[in-house]
Formats: sequence, structure tokens, C-alpha cells
Amino acid sequence: MRKSLVIVESPAKIRTISRYLGEEFIVKASVGHIKDLPEKRMGVQIEKDFTPQYVVIKGKDKIIEELKKSASKSKVIYLAPDPDREGEMICWHLASELNGSGPSFYRIVFNEITKEGITCGLANPGQIDLRKVNAQQARRILDRLVGYKLSPLLNKKVRKGLSAGRVQSVAVRLICDRECEIEVFVPEEYWSIEAELRKEGGTSFIAYLEKIRNEKAEIKCQDEAEAVVADLKQAEFKVKRIVLQEKKKLPAPPFITSTLQQEAAKRFKFGVRKTMRVAQELYEGIDLGDEGPTGLITYMRTDSTRVAAEAQRRAREYIGREYGDDYFPPKPPTYKSKPGAQEAHEAIRPTYCENAPDEIKRYLSKDQYLLYRLIWSRFLASQMSPAKIKMTRVEIEAKEYLFRATGSEVLFPGFMVLYIVEDEKKEKEGLLPPLAEGERLSLLNLTSNQHFTQPPPRYNEASLVKTLEEKGIGRPSTYASIIETITSRDYVRREGGRFYPTELGRLVNDLLVKNFPRVLDLGFTAQMEEGLDEIEDGKRDWVGLLTEFWTEFEVTLKKAQREMRDVKKEREVVTDELCGLCKGKMIIRINRYGNRFLGCENFPECRSTKPLEEEREELDQICELCGAKMVVRRGRYGRFLSCSRYPECKFTKPFTLEIACPIEGCQGELVARRSKKGRTFYGCSRYPECKFATWYQPVDRCPECGGLLVKRKSKGEETACCLNSGCKYKYSIASHDHQSEVNLGTHGISC
Repeated sequence: MRKSLVIVESPAKIRTISRYLGEEFIVKASVGHIKDLPEKRMGVQIEKDFTPQYVVIKGKDKIIEELKKSASKSKVIYLAPDPDREGEMICWHLASELNGSGPSFYRIVFNEITKEGITCGLANPGQIDLRKVNAQQARRILDRLVGYKLSPLLNKKVRKGLSAGRVQSVAVRLICDRECEIEVFVPEEYWSIEAELRKEGGTSFIAYLEKIRNEKAEIKCQDEAEAVVADLKQAEFKVKRIVLQEKKKLPAPPFITSTLQQEAAKRFKFGVRKTMRVAQELYEGIDLGDEGPTGLITYMRTDSTRVAAEAQRRAREYIGREYGDDYFPPKPPTYKSKPGAQEAHEAIRPTYCENAPDEIKRYLSKDQYLLYRLIWSRFLASQMSPAKIKMTRVEIEAKEYLFRATGSEVLFPGFMVLYIVEDEKKEKEGLLPPLAEGERLSLLNLTSNQHFTQPPPRYNEASLVKTLEEKGIGRPSTYASIIETITSRDYVRREGGRFYPTELGRLVNDLLVKNFPRVLDLGFTAQMEEGLDEIEDGKRDWVGLLTEFWTEFEVTLKKAQREMRDVKKEREVVTDELCGLCKGKMIIRINRYGNRFLGCENFPECRSTKPLEEEREELDQICELCGAKMVVRRGRYGRFLSCSRYPECKFTKPFTLEIACPIEGCQGELVARRSKKGRTFYGCSRYPECKFATWYQPVDRCPECGGLLVKRKSKGEETACCLNSGCKYKYSIASHDHQSEVNLGTHGISC
């Protein structure tokens, strides 16, 4: 008897799906895409309506042959790659390769890898959606046009090995623009005043100075703060007004791709790629012992907050059974998706509410458990009743000053019993003692605190994804690849979880913004994404969109080829010195690490190089091997010390921060190092004899206890504080002329 063939995208789904389908079906995997544009050429015939020239991906021939063999023995073929544009493209390519096999083709969609989800998919077979295929084709060709035209230009004008992309370059621009904002930011000093008050026979509480003479309190220096404190010490504090208000706190909607990535980054420090990898594992199926392989969540690439009515019904039953009927609202809640969201998929939710995280924890890895618990809790909370909170605001007058104290009390926790535990704790801690208008209060303490306005923070993965989503750049399936690309190309680096543009990244960004302002414009990139959505909806022709883009882009490209700044020529200065091998002229070049050096003009035929004497920063230190002077050089991980006789003598040592190691008796100095994952940390130069290390950036030695002062950020303010737990010494870095007390340029520490 001939069986039916089901082709999925990932091999990990085969076991789970086979369990539900039975012996009448054969399940095979394409292992992702089987065809793509060629690697070493553009593969797009622009003059023939942008016809793409797809080729079989290297290594996929064997997979295609196996699929053809299975297809020839099957009565019907069901194409079931992931339910998105890329999945539709995979179906299209599979159909084109297996077309000679005979059986009919059907497109089926599994929004969840469960018995119900698979049964529903098979019960509603359809055809390949060519509108989705065209939208994906247009995206792929757009990226190819930009990448294969801009990248050679950068290679010619800047250096070999560079690349540019339609979306990746815009992401780099965001990071570069933020760095510029930080560099031009000038901190402004301000002070706050807080009073610790107590009613007679009651507990104390904190109130904050809000107004002075009915105007907003603006205290800009220490003298003003001290004058206010001195005046208040003699004042009588009295309750002027009490405002009571009951508020409803609504639950957050269930996760979409971007919000899941952001929340996993905040709570667990998961990178975007890691979040998607773990979510994919939960979607494809986990072996739950006697239950067998089970998909635990719905499809994880979605921008819709829609939830199926059946899923809401099951959630309400579970909530009523576990928490009581008061904990779900009269009607199932609905959440509005952002404009332009694709409503084809549901929000990310658990497939079965009954699979509580703690009950299946033994079957999950640590990362799977954390992410599943997050998705499960967020979804159930989104279907629960709002919390009811009693808010109390107390205004307290003292002479011409007005203080304010706020407190809150949870009257009904609602969804907070399950999801927002931290907020609930904060609100309980904010309770105020019972007060009455006109009541006098005792002053226990007055404190003035110095602050400085802070620049906008550098992007981390979560905030970058949020900004990309808000500005309509990229789609849920592309955020991880965008971040991976810009870091692997050395345009940005991660430090302390934040993105910093490299010198190369800033140079390339400046050139592209100046010469291709339209392509690098955030609004234009979002507009192109909207155009792709219109293609999928059947409202726009994909060839027309590409023609419109290319007509403008080609003109800009030709102009840039003539006028773009030639960085290579600026760096390659011909000298009078001759090459010792071929007698060609030596040229001053710069390598990828920023080092200038002499290289033969006949490169790559002649690879003769030598150090450039004027570029070497000589030190008084002596090489421990040959006695020559040491010089400062740059490498892929920053500056280091090297013998001036290199390459004859290859002695090197770390470039220290000129801060002594805090371990008693150790004679080493602190140096900056990189972990295996590329994260900067600081350790002793005498490692492995001394194994002191810290993630915090050293600033100086503590003047009080001799310990190590390190840079930390608290409430958005950078401070230098002592690492010794018993020492409380610290100071604001911004108040020290916006830098630490050591010479940052000398020690190689960047603010």
C-alpha cells in the first residue's frame, strides 16, 4: 500500500509528528532550504525582470535524492515546512525539485506540534501561497542587490573583506548614532532632598521634596542643597492632603517573537539567537516520558497577539481550577497587535496549560525550563483578571516646601499571583502608615543626594530588537541574524552586554550614510518592509517594487563609485624606501587592527612587510629575552607590548592598566583580557600564579582601605566603588570632570 509523504523543515520534528500520524505516513525533513542564490555571484538577472537563478545548496544533493526516492513511492505529498515566508519558499523549491515524482502536492501548516495541531493541518490542505513566495523572493533579491553592489564598493574604497546589507547597515547606523549622542552629551548636576518622617507612635516613611514656593524643586548645586536642608531642619512638617485612588493593573499580552526575545534577555541574559534556538526545541517537541515527544509551545516566529478561542477556553478552565473563578474575567481578553502585524499565527503560548513547568521540569534542560516557564506564565497571566491596587499619595508641607510620599496596597492580586511577582513585592514594601490631614509629623532625618543627568544608554540585544521592531526594520525571523551579522563583521563589539561601534563600523557607517542616504534611512527601510507585506497581501507586484528600488539605487551607486572617499588611497602612502625582496616601492598601509606598517607595492605577488618606525610607541621597559626596548602594538584584542626587534624577537606581554593587583603580596598589575565568548574581563598579569579576576572595569586603588576601585552603574549613574564588602568608599565618576581619577588615556580604559 502506497503511503503519504510529509516533508517538514527540521529533522527534530520527525519523531514527534510520526508518533501522531501513524504508519500510513512517512515523515522526512528538508533540513532547511534546499536551494538559494549562488554564493560567488549575484545570481539575479536584473535586465530580465530580476529573474533569480537558484542553485542547489552545497551538500543538499543527497537529501534531495532521498526525498525524490520517497516521493516516487508515495500516493500524495504534504509539504509542511514552518508557516512563514521562508517556509513557503522551501515548499516552492521542494515542489520544483520533486515535480517529476508523480503524486499531487499539498501545502499544510502546523501551528503547533500536537495531535490537535497536526490533525487540523492535515484536515485543511491547501496550495503553496505564491504571494508569500514572491514576498520572500523580493526580500532575498533586495538584500542581494544591496549586498552585492555595496560590498565590492567598500572592498575597493576601504579594505578587502567588508560587507554591507540593506538591514544590517541600518542596525549599525542605530548603534553609531547612539554612540554619537553619548559623546556629545554633557552631564548636568542636580540634587534631591528626602525626609524621613514619623507620626507619633507610628512607623517611619520617606517623603521626597517636590516643590519650592509652588514651583518644581530644581536644586542644581551642593550649596543650594545645603541651604534647603538647613532651612528645613527648623521647619514643622504637617500633612496637607491625602489622595486615595483605586487602580486596575492590566496583564501584559502573550508573547510575540520580539517581546519574548526582550524578556528572555532581561530576565535570563539570553541572547536573541539562544532564545530562538531554545524556543525552536520547545516547538518541535520534547520527550515527556510516557506521553512521548510533545510540542510544548506554538510557532515562535509571530508578530500577532491573537489567541485561538479553544486555547482561551482551556486556559480559563485551568485558571478557575487552580486559582478560583475570580481570577479570570467575564469575557476572554483580546489584545491589539501592532500595525502591519501578520495575523496568520497565534501569539506564542503553551500548547497545553496542563503541562505546568514544574510538573515537566525533569524532562527539560535548564534553559528549556526557564523559557517554557516564562511563556507559560505570561500566557496564563494574559488570560487572568486585572489586579486591583489602592494608591495613596500624601502631600506634606514644611514652610514653603512641599514633600510627597506615595504608597500602594494590593487589594486583589489577579494575574500578579502568577507573573509579576517582583512588582507585587515592591508595592507591598511601599505601604504608608495611616495618616490624617493636618497631622503633625516628626522629622527623623534629612538627606541630600547628588545626581547627574545620564546620556541615553547603549543598545543591548533586547533594546536593539525593541527599536528595530518599533521602527519597522526587519521581521521576527530576522532579528537574530541581523545581530549575528553586525558583530561577526567587526562593525560592533559587545562589552558588558552593550553594543559599541568599532572604528571600522563608524568609518563604514559614515561612508554609507553620506553616499547612500536613502538606503540607510530608517524610514525608507521600514517602507520597504511594508512593501513586502503588500506583496504578500496581493496588493503589489514584486517586480514593480524591485524596479522602483533599483531605478533610484543604480543612479546613487554610480555617483558613489565616482565620488565616495577612497580610504585605501589615503592610507597607502608611497615612500622612498625600496622593498628588500623585489626592489619595488614600500607603501604605508594600515591593517585591520589599526596598525600602520610598510608593505610592498607589488602585493600580493610580493608580501614583504616591516614595521613603521614612527608608529611605534617606545617604552622604557626592556625585553626580557634580548634586552631591546619594548613598544606598544595593537592586536585583535587591543594593545599589547612587543619587542621592538620583532620579528627577530617575538617576545610579547600584556599591556597593563598600571593598577597594582589587589591580592596581598602579589607583584602583578591588572590587564584587560577576553573570555572565550569575547567578553572583556580584568585579571592579574601574573596569571596563572595569581588568579584574581573581575568583570568590573578597574579605576584605581581605594584611598581608604587599599582595595580595588571599580566602575559600576547604579540607577543609571556611573560610580567608582570599592570591591571590598566592608568598605563603603565610592564617588560619582561624572562629578570628577566626567572621568575617573586616573589618567584614562594612559591606562587604556575607556569611559
